[in-house]
Amino acid sequence: MNSATESRRYQAYLLRLWLTGEDESAVWRASLEDPHTGERHGFADVNSLLAFLAETYRQAE
Repeated sequence: MNSATESRRYQAYLLRLWLTGEDESAVWRASLEDPHTGERHGFADVNSLLAFLAETYRQAE
């Protein structure tokens, strides 16, 4: 297995979550950082984070 194939089979991210706003207007924000490249992705809500992950792994199949 070459390194390109191996990188598709294994992914690691640093996940950061934080709460913004107060009471009913509070929203969880998120970011993912690839520790190998330093590339970061920011998300306005958890659903956006989950959609990104779903699409990323759908492409890897």
